[in-house]
Amino acid sequence: MLTVVEYVREDGSNPFRTWFDSLHAQAAAKVTTATARLEMGNTSNVRWMGAIGEYRIDWGPGYRIYLMQDSDALIILLGGGTKRGQQRDIARTQALAAEYKARKAATKPKYRR
Repeated sequence: MLTVVEYVREDGSNPFRTWFDSLHAQAAAKVTTATARLEMGNTSNVRWMGAIGEYRIDWGPGYRIYLMQDSDALIILLGGGTKRGQQRDIARTQALAAEYKARKAATKPKYRR
């Protein structure tokens, strides 16, 4: 089992939720099924490109869910899109992943010897 969470930016915005809320009902159902599969540990539809992953949904315009894995048990949902906007969506996802990592590093306690 994996924990799947949506990334919330420092300003409170949620790129994945914003995209998801714009989908029509059938597409939202497909995305919900995909995220449930991720929670069950099924990452067979994920294509990894370095630190980020693209979950491909072979339906309609080719929906994509963009994510990153933070640990063996945690998946962070960063956004979504379709095959048509894939390059733009990947660039945005890479920026969000870098932002997430920087925020996480800034909150780590610093130890001195």
